[in-house]
Amino acid sequence: MKSVKGNSGVCPAKSEKNVSGVCPVTGKNHGSEDQGSTGNAVEKSTDPRMVPAKCPFGYDSGTFKLGPLSCMVCQALLHDCSKCVPCSHKFCKGLTGFVGRACISRFRDCPLCGADIEGIEPDPELQALVDRFIDGHARIKRSHAAQDAGVKNKVIYEDVSMERGAFLVQQAMRAFRAQNIESAKSRLSMCAEDIREELKSSEDNIDLRSQLGAVLGMLGDCCRTLGDAPSAITYYEESAEFLSNLPTKDLELVHTLSVSLNKIGDLRYYDGNLQSARSYYARSLDVRRNAVKENPAVASQVIDVATSLAKVADVDRNLGNESAAVEGFKEAIQCLEKLKLGSGQASLEQKRLSVLDFLHNQLADK
Repeated sequence: MKSVKGNSGVCPAKSEKNVSGVCPVTGKNHGSEDQGSTGNAVEKSTDPRMVPAKCPFGYDSGTFKLGPLSCMVCQALLHDCSKCVPCSHKFCKGLTGFVGRACISRFRDCPLCGADIEGIEPDPELQALVDRFIDGHARIKRSHAAQDAGVKNKVIYEDVSMERGAFLVQQAMRAFRAQNIESAKSRLSMCAEDIREELKSSEDNIDLRSQLGAVLGMLGDCCRTLGDAPSAITYYEESAEFLSNLPTKDLELVHTLSVSLNKIGDLRYYDGNLQSARSYYARSLDVRRNAVKENPAVASQVIDVATSLAKVADVDRNLGNESAAVEGFKEAIQCLEKLKLGSGQASLEQKRLSVLDFLHNQLADK
């Protein structure tokens, strides 16, 4: 296959034998599209420094759809690409024997044609093309450091293509939903590595630090699903470390931080380390209490506080401190009973009632 140089916009599936020039992924004519889109970009651009942010393979967030580079089972970019024998249809291989198994390893018949699968063989050439496609998105990644340094005549890129980080997270989430956990973990690891690299020249960038905290938390979820509790705890702790040093006015960041702390507490709890679990649950409770003090009208924050109170109380009961447990359950009930929700908050009301039901049952069991 010929190499793609620069931002030529060449589709990886394009063949010289394809007389029509129609891309099997986008369904568009390469020749007419290149001429038309380039002309429109020049006409619409009023800033001479404006450069369309083209993916080297010709894709952008609007045209990328399932195609030769995607697995039809998990609907994400191919990972550990393998082909069925004898039909040669290609999918992610996935893993067998545990909860995270995914894609072709779970089938006896080909999901596309129904042929019996006599064997599964790796396809390193197609996987190399997928990896090359992902690497290509690094070329449209903008440097925060270059922008902050006040570089003269710096190029301003149009947001035509999806930025690499958002693209990797999107693919990871698709794979995770389909239980292709190894694929999700791989994409998130690449995203985290990219952000760490940018942080080397922009350590105080709040957006980058918050993004890394979120991605690390997602990596923890992957490890937890794979049954790797120690690695999950490591990722959650690093996520909490990044997020705890950020401004607390962003409620989304506060929620992500508290969830990471709770997940560490859960893993410690299941491992039988109740004192450690209580410590993390209590830290999460403190984060959520502070958030409610600054945002008392946000109903979701009040429910989060009640949930944390219940977690701490449950551990207290298991540690033999029944009076502290009852006190915690009652405080959580008071928080939820005082909370008044409108008709447009049906999902929150359902969650409130669910937590209340749990709390009342806990008091009934004392």
